[in-house]
Amino acid sequence: MLEDIITASVFASTIRLATPYIFASLGEMFSQRSGVLNLGVDGVMLLGAFFGFYVVYITESLILGVIAALIIGALMGLATAFISVTLKAEQGISGIGIYLFGLGMSELLYKELVGTPRTVAGFPSVDLPILSDLPWLGEIFFQHNLLVYLAFALVPISYFILNYTTIGLQIRAVGQHPDAADAMGVSVTRIRYLTVTLGGTLSGLAGAALSIALLKVFQQNMTAGRGFIAVALVYFGGWRPYGVLGGAILFSFVNALQLQADVIGFELFGWQIPAEFSNLLPALITIIVLVFASKRKEKPTALTKPFERGE
Repeated sequence: MLEDIITASVFASTIRLATPYIFASLGEMFSQRSGVLNLGVDGVMLLGAFFGFYVVYITESLILGVIAALIIGALMGLATAFISVTLKAEQGISGIGIYLFGLGMSELLYKELVGTPRTVAGFPSVDLPILSDLPWLGEIFFQHNLLVYLAFALVPISYFILNYTTIGLQIRAVGQHPDAADAMGVSVTRIRYLTVTLGGTLSGLAGAALSIALLKVFQQNMTAGRGFIAVALVYFGGWRPYGVLGGAILFSFVNALQLQADVIGFELFGWQIPAEFSNLLPALITIIVLVFASKRKEKPTALTKPFERGE
């Protein structure tokens, strides 16, 4: 029955599963707010997942694993910025190229350096004093690992940066009216390099959240399209941090329900829902989100448009 599936553990899983979505979506949000669409998020996540896992595997240091994921994410972000901003390549096509590179390279490195499935001692849960003992709420919100807390903390931080800082104003100006921003002395190229690199860095961290915090293992194509969903979540959230958070919670809740249904089955109004249908839910919701989000008017007007001074 439905009440057997929707339990405190499902909501707790929702919070944990939202972590990679939040990291990747916030990074992509900054990139898009400056006018650059990066469809290569999934590939960057895969590389971050592998390097984070591999460094932990050989050093047994979680901190070094996170640093490795951040570095590879930043490097991929710089590469994306060079292609999209400096070379002015078509952003959709170049993003798919970044994704394919990340997919192929992560699989190659895994086969050459690891070969067989291995596990690592990932991030342990950190129970917040007093709060973790609260009935029901404690299990849902306050018994998670450090990366979960960090992901949720980045939401208000991102909101503050975008709305109450000079750099946030410049990012929004470059994404809406790059010519006017350039006339006011703001370097469009610098801002776009900054945001795309930040987006890559957070995507790398999102991958590490999967491999060394959630699953504690690396598998080929382990993101399963989460990077593309992260891009959709930016549209869903209206290019706003709290909107992105809401979308991440929605998608992770669907994932949590799917996992629970796979274990105990899913019956609704006396009808047994096939497990195959629950597996389709994330893809179906992504399609619906993109259909409705495409009609929104508030997206950055310069999104996907290369900047040429004087145009």
